[in-house]
Formats: sequence, structure tokens, C-alpha cells
Amino acid sequence: MNAPDPNPPPLAPGLYVVGTPIGNLGDITLRALDTLRTASAIFAEDTRQTRKLLTRYDIHTPLVSCHQFNEAQRREKVLDHLDRHEAVALVTDAGMPGVSDPGGRVVAACHEAGHPVFAVPGPTAVTTGLALSGLGAGGFIFAGFLPPKSAARRRRLSAWLELAGELPVVIYESTHRIRKLLADLSELAPDHTVYAGRELTKRFEESVVGTPGKLVAHFEQRSIKGEWVLVISLTLNRRDRHS
Repeated sequence: MNAPDPNPPPLAPGLYVVGTPIGNLGDITLRALDTLRTASAIFAEDTRQTRKLLTRYDIHTPLVSCHQFNEAQRREKVLDHLDRHEAVALVTDAGMPGVSDPGGRVVAACHEAGHPVFAVPGPTAVTTGLALSGLGAGGFIFAGFLPPKSAARRRRLSAWLELAGELPVVIYESTHRIRKLLADLSELAPDHTVYAGRELTKRFEESVVGTPGKLVAHFEQRSIKGEWVLVISLTLNRRDRHS
């Protein structure tokens, strides 16, 4: 791989939606590094998290927080930069902004104001999980995070499974609710194939495939720390496995 350009050319004015690694910092693209290095400012979901990435690659662009609680206010600050014909970058803690992460309102505001928006693609947990599952070749439905409350979660899960038909459904889940989600799947989709992956691209990456009941049993006596990606297919069509 070529080294990043220490003096990348100036960016065209506009908002740059930059994908960042979902775990392994080595997964950043050369174009993303050039963009982050050259932008006037980086609007980041968590500046402390993004600072780790910038420090790794010796990037000193100013950081501005832009998360789900202040995104509405930060839109105006982004637009101020763009009104001055500057280039600014938008990142989240991991993956692509606006994909089950903050950023969508900023992008929409830029479109509405007539400012250019550019994508600098990078890793996302949804496509990484699909690739590891082997279940997404014919298309998929992305459901993101389900509601935290049990009744609402079960209703939403049932609706997605009914809507999906034969397409796999990709879901994100947190450490604290993964057991409850697997229990729900054991009742609502007991014969489906489910891929579950955690800590993807990190040191303790783990992938497991089987029926929901098999996954419940697998994690009964195991730690389940980390963020999770689940891919739910129509039926069990392969031997259960884990790695």
C-alpha cells in the first residue's frame, strides 16, 4: 500500500462524510486520511474517540463534537464553514455517519442549503457482518437497532421478519440486550439461521452461526461483551459453527 500523501491537494468546498474503522485502526483508507488531514474541521460523534485515530496518523485538524444530542445545533456551525467555501469532514466513532449513527440531519441540512456532499466510503459493521455470515449474496434488509423495551422490540422484530420474506435481516445490538434479543428470536424464529458477530476486526473478534437456541446455549456460560451484529436468515441451512 502506498503511504498517505504528506501534502494532499486542497479539497473542494463541501461536506465530506468519512467512514472510519469499526475496530482495527489499520482499516482506514488513504483517501480518508487525506480528507481528515486537509479539512478545515472534523465534526465527530465523540472527539475523544476520534482523537485516537488522528493521533495514530499524526493528524492535527480541529475537532468539533457532533453527536445525537447536539446534532441539530451543530448543523448551523457546519453550514457556517460551508458558507465560507471550506471543506469539513463528518465522522462517527466507527463506520459510516448516518448509518445507525449520528450525521443524517447534518447531511440533510447541507443538501437543503445547496452545499455539495461527498462520501469517503469506509468500513461498516452491516456489510462486515454480512460478509462473515455468508448469508447476504441475494440482498438483505438492514433494521439497525431495535427498540430497547421488550414489547416494542418483539413487535418490531416480528414486523421486520414478516417484511423481509426470504431476505436476511441485519440487526445491531448492545452488550446489555443481546441475551434478550436471542431469547426473543428463540420464540419468534426458532428454526432460522442466525449469524452473531462481536468485536469485528478487533483482537477478540468472534462469529457464531446456528439457530437462536444454539446461540443462547453457546453464550450461556460465556462473556458477551462488545457490540453485536446479527444476520437473521429464513431457515437453518448449514451446520452450526463458531470461531
